[in-house]
Amino acid sequence: MPPTKGYDVQPTSYPVTLSVDFPDRPLNRLTTFFRIFVAVPILIVLGAVAGGTWQWSSGRDTSTIAIGAGGVLFFAPLLMILFRRKYPRWWFDWNLELQRFGNRTVAYLALMDDRYPSTDDHQSVHLDFPEVSGPELSRWLPLVKWFLAIPHFIVLAFLSIAVFFVVIYAWFAILFTGRYPRGAFEFVEGFLRWGNRVSGYAVVLVTDAYPPFTLAA
Repeated sequence: MPPTKGYDVQPTSYPVTLSVDFPDRPLNRLTTFFRIFVAVPILIVLGAVAGGTWQWSSGRDTSTIAIGAGGVLFFAPLLMILFRRKYPRWWFDWNLELQRFGNRTVAYLALMDDRYPSTDDHQSVHLDFPEVSGPELSRWLPLVKWFLAIPHFIVLAFLSIAVFFVVIYAWFAILFTGRYPRGAFEFVEGFLRWGNRVSGYAVVLVTDAYPPFTLAA
């Protein structure tokens, strides 16, 4: 078997998959320089769809109003799997498309693509979940998945610090060369892949397979 590219390890074949097309072309230096500001409109859209709150204070009174339209469905699928062994298809589709939209936005912020994130087209980010209807999932495991995933949350927290500095390095590289260093790109892609596997397992609940501790595909 020929060696794999990037991290030179055997593929894990995990049910939740993510890949980002490497931009083997000059990237837009102007939008890269102002990326954090250019991304504000799409971040507002993502925040509105993913859910959120506004809070303000006036003297002793504090008021909160919800402005979100939804967000990732977690508790409702958990209850349906627990009591009915069912995962409604439209809940599955909602979670998948919301995660895809969020990943496109994150990839744009991480400078992995200079095309503005679409609200529906997949563009360069390819995220897939295994199709589930409920009976193939464990009835009781969703109750403890969040606890079992704690080691992953800890590792991802440390990796996110490294990703921050890698993206800064890529920002300078794009400004001076117009190119995203491939090694840096694969590291950020691996981080996103790892995070989505953990999300698919512990949050979106689309698989009972425990996520591997790896950045590789």
